[in-house]
Amino acid sequence: MDGGSENSSPISESPMEIGSLSIQSADGASGPSSELTLEEKFALVRSVGEECIQEDELRNLLAKKKNPVCYDGFEPSGRMHIAQGVMKAINVNKLTSAGCKMKFWVADWFAQLNNKMGGDLKKIRTVGRYLIEIWKAVGMDLENVEFLWSSDEINARAHEYWPLVMDIARRNNLARIVRCCQIMGRSEQDELTAAQIFYPCMQCADIFFLKADICQLGMDQRKVNVLAREYCDDIKRKNKPIILSHHMLPGLQQGQEKMSKSDPSSSIFMEDEEAEVNVKIKKAYCPPKIVEGNPCLDYIKYIIFPWFGKFEVEREEKNGGNKTFNSMEELIADYESEKLHPADVKPALSKALNKILQPVRDHFKNNSEAKELLKTVKAYRVTK
Repeated sequence: MDGGSENSSPISESPMEIGSLSIQSADGASGPSSELTLEEKFALVRSVGEECIQEDELRNLLAKKKNPVCYDGFEPSGRMHIAQGVMKAINVNKLTSAGCKMKFWVADWFAQLNNKMGGDLKKIRTVGRYLIEIWKAVGMDLENVEFLWSSDEINARAHEYWPLVMDIARRNNLARIVRCCQIMGRSEQDELTAAQIFYPCMQCADIFFLKADICQLGMDQRKVNVLAREYCDDIKRKNKPIILSHHMLPGLQQGQEKMSKSDPSSSIFMEDEEAEVNVKIKKAYCPPKIVEGNPCLDYIKYIIFPWFGKFEVEREEKNGGNKTFNSMEELIADYESEKLHPADVKPALSKALNKILQPVRDHFKNNSEAKELLKTVKAYRVTK
């Protein structure tokens, strides 16, 4: 996808068939949103978020609006890891199964403001096309998904956008905006450019510009979404955007709270070869008996169980034999009691991840356009 406001209609290409990616509500019900009860829809949408602000507002929205608008945005800034690729596909498919319409804000101007890819807009847009190509390959259902390029949409409706940004900026002091810098992967102590100070005001404006009912972003974006709700109080707007913040997958090494594109050893990338995945998982932090802060168990909980509905371990009879875990609780109980060891977990996790990623590898090997796109993106130097 090249961008341009005339290309902002929903993508029509059918995604590749992916193994057993089936989206179910918390009580096991599945199927089109028209067949779901209000409580089933609520459970399905709510399951996407580690935090929801506010649950009563979400239930009320789902009761009154057949197709709520969910918004997510991403900076095209390098290769895609499994948190952004696989987890996002799982979450989007849950939301659209519940009747939501998904708007993806391809934040090319924001990546430029944040000096990603050295601020080169042409490179940024190339990376954006690559990311969309991955979601198509991994099995995101794109029927109710719309990709909108920020530079094109803002230019087309500048008379709506910039007065909104200015009003948000006018109503907030500098300290309040600086506290939102976490959304850019920056800290309040960083030396920020004027452009980066402007960034939170623009991201807050995006929510209203896109007429979003639900902000479906990571926990790291929470502060600016709260800013949007505070802005509603300021302007006496009754309907506030609901914040549905998803869990952040940790990096593979000890103490890495978030996967990092700039640290290849901390991340599984969407087109990593099978051998690369195996090596990275083998080296991953996975202490015996310890569940808290264990990235391998986190990946099983947030990727493997939602994707396959189970976790299969193969091992010799003397070590307990093969076992299929049907819930995370069951797995944790075995892990904490040392019935399940890291040496069992790691090969099983690698095998499951490789099964998910294989269609993506195939797509980038067999599709000439995708192959060239990946080659180009890999050649780019990622800038913080």
